[in-house]
Order: sequence, then C-alpha cells, then structure tokens
Amino acid sequence: MSSTSPSPTDFSRLLDRAMRLLSQRDHSRSELRQKLQLAGQRAAYFQQQENTPVPDELMEKVLDWCQESGWLNDTRFTERFIQSRARKGYGPQRIRMELQQKGIDRDDINQALAVTEIDWVECAAALANRKFGEPLPQSWAEKSKVQRFLMSKGFMMEEIQAVFRNSDD
Repeated sequence: MSSTSPSPTDFSRLLDRAMRLLSQRDHSRSELRQKLQLAGQRAAYFQQQENTPVPDELMEKVLDWCQESGWLNDTRFTERFIQSRARKGYGPQRIRMELQQKGIDRDDINQALAVTEIDWVECAAALANRKFGEPLPQSWAEKSKVQRFLMSKGFMMEEIQAVFRNSDD
C-alpha cells in the first residue's frame, strides 16, 4: 500500500481482508484494526517490500464502512463474547478483562454485564460441581481449593460465597 494517498485498489483490498475476517466471527473495532495492520505488515514482509503501515484515513474509512453496513458492531460483539465465555465457564471479572484487552470501552462492558441474563452464581456452582463433584467439599482446605479455582475463572467472592451458602442448604 502506498504511503502517499490511498488508491481505490488499496481500499478494496483492505475492505476484502476486513470482510473475510468479519465473516469468520465478530470482532471489536480495535481488534479488527490490529488484525488489518498486522495483515498489511505480513503482506509487505512476504512481498519483500518496505513495511509501511496502513494509512489512518484508509483504515478509518474501511472500519466506518464496515460499521455503517452492520458488519462491525462493538455492542453485538460484547454481548456475544459475554455469552460465549460464560458458556465456557468464565466469570464476569475474567470476561471484563478480556473485553478490555480487545479494546471495548469500560462503560460498555459494565452496561453489557449489567443487562445480561446470566446467573453468575449458577454458572459458578455448575463449574464447581463439574470440577469437584456434588456435594461440594466441606473442609476448610478443600473449600479454599474450590474458591481459588473459581477465582481463577473470574468469579467474584460474593458469587463464590453464594455457591457455598446454596450448597449447604
């Protein structure tokens, strides 16, 4: 890609790359920008050309087009990501951290976690029962092992305590 002014072929090439990435799965705007920059660097390397970054105006034009066309939506990405990671046994803290790494705004993350219909205590209990069996261990040493495991998966202390309160019933 030329460093002077972007040509229509540069735009179509970058847009084609973006569409291929977005057809595989949802991406955040920030994540897609990083992947497109990396793909440009990789292409320059394999063509043995000087590594010139994709011009910001071209990148923004492609990202804006994807967003206006409905292919790129951070809100949809955030909701789907939360659902996907919760199904895999991760708690809200871990999901929040991963979304921040993917460039999602903190307020958007908090709002999406607040409106999600996931019962985090139920998720934590299912994960603990799957790992440690039912009923959950009652000795202090075994309880702390369960607690550390759930914390490593991103569950908060209130949710972990609720799991033990509910298992005592």
